[in-house]
Amino acid sequence: MNSAVIMALSALVFALGFRFYSKFLVTKVAGLDDRNPTPAVKFNDGRDYVPMNKWVTLFYHYATIAGAGVLIGPTLAAQYGWLPCIIWILVATCLAGGVHDFMVMFLSVRSDGKSIGEIGGASWGGWAGRLSRWRRSSCP
Repeated sequence: MNSAVIMALSALVFALGFRFYSKFLVTKVAGLDDRNPTPAVKFNDGRDYVPMNKWVTLFYHYATIAGAGVLIGPTLAAQYGWLPCIIWILVATCLAGGVHDFMVMFLSVRSDGKSIGEIGGASWGGWAGRLSRWRRSSCP
């Protein structure tokens, strides 16, 4: 198969995922509302909480998704061939990676900019909450 065809089909999958699946996640799963201020607006201190351009957020989100593809893609291709590799990257990026990063950012914004460790520690309680807080406090 010609690489231009593969690129076009991949772009189509990503466009459909962006158009339909992301809309489903935003409306049905997360229930986003533009009237809620983000922590950057609510706590704007010019240092830790600073509103930024939506394109910065888009490229941050893209970079976190694309980072693992560089490592996993060639490894999968060497083991199983290029077709399973391309299918895995398309499906995993749309269904797993994009959802994970979106939900982490969404939960952080909903929790006033707290990290996942802080959210987990407050939500779980007990030994899981202590473990989450211990891990966070042991990082530099």
